[in-house]
Amino acid sequence: MKCLNDHRRLISGKRCWMEVILRENDAAEWVYRGEGAANLVLAYTGSSPPFIGKVMRIRKAPRNGAEAMSKRSPSAMTAHERLLWKDVHQLISSPDNEIACQLFVHHVMKPLLGSKFVDAGMLVRVSREFLELVEKNVICQRPAWRVDTAQVNMHRDSVLLMSDHSLFTHGNPGSIPCISVEIKPKCGFLPLSRFISEGTAIKRRITRFQMHQALKLHQGEISLLSEYNPLDLFAGSKERIRKAIKDLFTTPQNNFRVFMNGSLIFGSLGGGAEDTNFCIAKAFEDALKSVFQADDGLCTENLLTLVAEAVQKSGVLDRLLEVQKLDNVDIEGAIHAYYDITCQQCMVCRELSEEQLKRYTSLHSASLDSSLRIVKDYLIATTAKDCSLMICFRPRKEGDSGSVCNNVYLESTKQTFDFKVYFIDLDLKRMSKMEEYYELDQKIVSYYKEMVKMDQRRNSHTCKHHKQHTQI
Repeated sequence: MKCLNDHRRLISGKRCWMEVILRENDAAEWVYRGEGAANLVLAYTGSSPPFIGKVMRIRKAPRNGAEAMSKRSPSAMTAHERLLWKDVHQLISSPDNEIACQLFVHHVMKPLLGSKFVDAGMLVRVSREFLELVEKNVICQRPAWRVDTAQVNMHRDSVLLMSDHSLFTHGNPGSIPCISVEIKPKCGFLPLSRFISEGTAIKRRITRFQMHQALKLHQGEISLLSEYNPLDLFAGSKERIRKAIKDLFTTPQNNFRVFMNGSLIFGSLGGGAEDTNFCIAKAFEDALKSVFQADDGLCTENLLTLVAEAVQKSGVLDRLLEVQKLDNVDIEGAIHAYYDITCQQCMVCRELSEEQLKRYTSLHSASLDSSLRIVKDYLIATTAKDCSLMICFRPRKEGDSGSVCNNVYLESTKQTFDFKVYFIDLDLKRMSKMEEYYELDQKIVSYYKEMVKMDQRRNSHTCKHHKQHTQI
């Protein structure tokens, strides 16, 4: 505990810690907002000034036990990770994973993506009783499959506190409706790396998101393939950006959510949402009537246009794409650098012919510093490919021209909207996941190619049957 307290003193000058402990009687003021694979998100409903307008991220632990439920190690970083992040001293000296993640956002992602678009948050100490009661309070609101796989990690002594970017914190929230859209952009470019093998060359033509849809369909995670293409969102063209937003709206899955005054009105909190049918679309349209001065049936169209305008005007996706492109060798190159850093036999090369091995000779003969740079850039890029974008809007009142916020004028409704944009879910990706990333990449390509073959066989059979029927 001494090590942790020393570290708090070390970083307290940067306001990384809030000097308060949340206890059992505080748990009732935090309500379920949603969750991802690694964290629960709770929103504050009480009246304590330091927490108003805040959300909390609590680490989860697998229900089958061992990994995250074990006691804290002396350092959040492995020896290889300390080598990897040696130029970020605050990060490698982190005694705890929660602190490491917060410092990663502050010292690595914030400078890359822009300080005005990134909120690193603050750490708050919590008691075990607080965590136990939170687990009990939210369990009924969580998706059953999430409950089955993970629970609140009771071995944490801190959580991450952040501004609620689905709200505007200034002004009277009761008088002006506030609407926010959360988007997972995914990877916005096609890899061109020379280390991509002939067997996976399709990656140069089809986006990772589109290929991953085939695997998710096979595994039952989705019921319909999405038409969304990340290249549209990153294209810079207003028409293509709007198409991307419309496609996300049609099949939101886990990639598109809308909140009104901080409460979800579209999409799913804990996982993939069902496809947008008539009833969902009608309820959503009705919910938007308090925001848009538009004819019945046109509110949704106006929201999609508003989002497209804000995405283009903010320029945030240009920044995100730059960081994503730090991965310039693809996982098929980065995995070789990983094995060199860890001094292990390269499990990929072991399966290759002598001719195929030549493709990766330059990687295995590179310096340690070069290998470290490749893996570090790959992991930073992976964070950028997996983050979310939160865009928050509020209509500006007539005569109010003093706002310092960015704004968009919506011609169709003659309304001006203030907006703010933040990146969220900028989690530190662990070096130990490199083999997992490689295996998933191979699996995604394999299932996509298999789906294409099946479609071709089905189409061939249909054409043949149609031809025979015509002849008869």
